[in-house]
Amino acid sequence: MPFGCIGLRDEKNYNSLSDITDKYEIGQLLRAKEFCEICVARERQTDRLYICKKFLKKDGRKVRRAAKNEILILKMVNHPNILQLIDTFETRKEFYIIQELATGGDVFDWILDQGYYTEKDASNVVRQVLEALAYLHNLHIVHRNLKLENLMYYNQNNRSKVVLRDFYLSRFENGAITEPCGTPEYLAPEVVARQRYGRPVDCWAVGVIMFILLSGNPPFYDDTDDENSDSHNRRIFRKILAGDYDFDSPYWDDISLAAKKLVSRLMEVDQDQRITAQEALGHIWISGNIASEKNLKEGVCAQIEKNFAKAKWRKAIRVTTFMQRLRATDVSGRLPVTPRTSMSMAHEVTIEAPRLAEPLETPCSLEEPQSKREAAVEQKE
Repeated sequence: MPFGCIGLRDEKNYNSLSDITDKYEIGQLLRAKEFCEICVARERQTDRLYICKKFLKKDGRKVRRAAKNEILILKMVNHPNILQLIDTFETRKEFYIIQELATGGDVFDWILDQGYYTEKDASNVVRQVLEALAYLHNLHIVHRNLKLENLMYYNQNNRSKVVLRDFYLSRFENGAITEPCGTPEYLAPEVVARQRYGRPVDCWAVGVIMFILLSGNPPFYDDTDDENSDSHNRRIFRKILAGDYDFDSPYWDDISLAAKKLVSRLMEVDQDQRITAQEALGHIWISGNIASEKNLKEGVCAQIEKNFAKAKWRKAIRVTTFMQRLRATDVSGRLPVTPRTSMSMAHEVTIEAPRLAEPLETPCSLEEPQSKREAAVEQKE
């Protein structure tokens, strides 16, 4: 090959920091999450406020992949219940994502602030989540981190829309997905069991969300251990694998049979039998006019304040790290976590990871607890 045919490798065109600051005024840090820092950004030309996520490339390959992943997904989606992408920038050192700003607070805070809260209110929240989910699943996108903390009200209006955020763990379902990720208490059995999984994991998470919205309690819990211990997490994982939850009295006494049935369909252990987001939208508790209007405020709020003030539920634990530790027989280290917050300052904290005595065990039978519960619901009809 002649020398003149050898060209220099084209260098990637990066944005300069001035490209960003000329267009946006970046405000102070609101909070630091596992993969990114979150600030408010003001567009200089219009004075509109947006959310700015900054991913630092120096934080490693996983952070760089999370940033690219979220940008790719957000560029594809356009739905009223998903925070929309406004702008993206890539410098030599960072990725910047500019998104719509949701100012209505998270769903936990909204429930606690209401004077009257009913099944119908919960149904409205779940319907909007399912609509966003059905849209994503139609595009073969798996969110993989659905949880109440990722649901926000768009503005302060009492009946305003719910929006879904945080897509850095999302994936296209274009092949086998096996790596565990998400938040432990929302994980589907197939993720805990380290099996191949896909869109049904999001439907399971909606079931967990619905369970909490109606009772104020998590479906899977363990009060026998220190919340920060690995044995505590192992017990919760075993319950998830078995579908071991109950509609406990008195918390579920006033909840309709239709609501309980939908929860059971969403939290079906067998992912092939689990109801889809589109099917759930047609369920009578969502599409019909049967959700109760009885005030649940006192009971639900009391349980939310009891359960979700606990440190365990205010952390976004890196499940990939935890799963790797579960495989080991003798591991110690530090586990990074981030407290839950509603547009308020937060900080990165760590907890000591205790030694593990044994790996996670999978129960031999996963079907019995689920079938007993469904039979009980059927009998009540």
